[in-house]
Order: sequence, then C-alpha cells, then structure tokens
Amino acid sequence: MNNILNQIGIENYIFLSVILFCIGVFGVLYRRNAIIVFMSIEIMLNAVSLLFVAFSTYHQDAEGQVFVFFSMAVAAAEVAVGLAILVSIFRNVGSITIDNLKNLKG
Repeated sequence: MNNILNQIGIENYIFLSVILFCIGVFGVLYRRNAIIVFMSIEIMLNAVSLLFVAFSTYHQDAEGQVFVFFSMAVAAAEVAVGLAILVSIFRNVGSITIDNLKNLKG
C-alpha cells in the first residue's frame, strides 16, 4: 500500500483534497439551493476524509482510517436528518431555496 503512495506522492493527495474542499466551500457560499449546499458540505467532508486516509497510509497507522469510518457514519446520519428536514420544509413552504428559508425565523 505504501508503494502506491510512493508512486503517486502525498502531494497529489493533498492537492486533490484542497481542490475538493475549495469546490465545497464555493458551493456553500454561492449556491442558494439547500440540497446543493448539503452536497457541498459532503464534498468538504470527503476531502477531509481523503486527507486522513492519505496521511494514515503515509504514517502507516490505521487511526486515521478508523476516524474516517466513524465520520462517514455520522455524515450518513446527518444527511438523513437534513433531507428529512428539507422534505418537511418543502411540504410547508413549497421551496427549499436558502433565501426563502430566512423567513422561517421566529
């Protein structure tokens, strides 16, 4: 496994993680659809997970991979709850754009 890391290089994994994280940040900041925002957050979480796995392989330690396993389980639960909330809001309001959701405040 470390042979693959030597061939590709950890710099490429870091570069890919930075690109994915930036795509996620831009999606959160510039998109107004709540589903796109959730997808962008998931892209950011996957970028961090990729970095954890790359450094875990680089240091030949499995702790990073175990952390990724648990973070993926939490992310799956977060998506299920978030989508349930969005479906409920869509049934009541008729739209899930972020601008319309600001009107739901107290």
